[in-house]
Amino acid sequence: MKSLFFIALAVTLFLSACGQTDNTLTEREQIVNELNPTRNYQNPANQDLDAQIGYVRYTKEQFENDTESNNKEITVDRHAMADMITRIILQNDDFNEVATLVTDQEVLIAYDRTEAINENTAADVAKRTAMSIMPRYFDIYVTDNEALVYDIQSLHNSTTENRNYDNTIDQIIEEMQKSPQGTENTPDMME
Repeated sequence: MKSLFFIALAVTLFLSACGQTDNTLTEREQIVNELNPTRNYQNPANQDLDAQIGYVRYTKEQFENDTESNNKEITVDRHAMADMITRIILQNDDFNEVATLVTDQEVLIAYDRTEAINENTAADVAKRTAMSIMPRYFDIYVTDNEALVYDIQSLHNSTTENRNYDNTIDQIIEEMQKSPQGTENTPDMME
């Protein structure tokens, strides 16, 4: 009977020790999950809407009489824009990893490029991709400094309501500007 008790105790202690390793792993996974910028993003409930063509037509009179549309604020889905920019850049075989942050004023893109593409061309590809997607008033900064991927990621839970991250953004931009920013003949400069 005593030996059965000791065997049960030994098994319990063994399983407890194994559980601690699993808990440590679970804690690490939880931290990684909390840092994942896409963890709270949900795809649209009705996927058929993505295939739908968008069309709207108003007369000036209809628009002025529609009090609901006059009170609507125009918004940009920053997560969707960052996701789209990142996915389009990664379609180019010369990029291994891309991190994109879209604030209310800036687009920050950090990437890991292959040796097959030079740094100026990579910067041009990244910047022009963002320019083709974002409204014109956004300032776009790019870098192949992989260390800045983590700096950009550290801001993914920030909001644009109070912009308490301005100093951090300014520091990141200052570092990004040490990298090539694409050619000078971007559409903004051609006007």
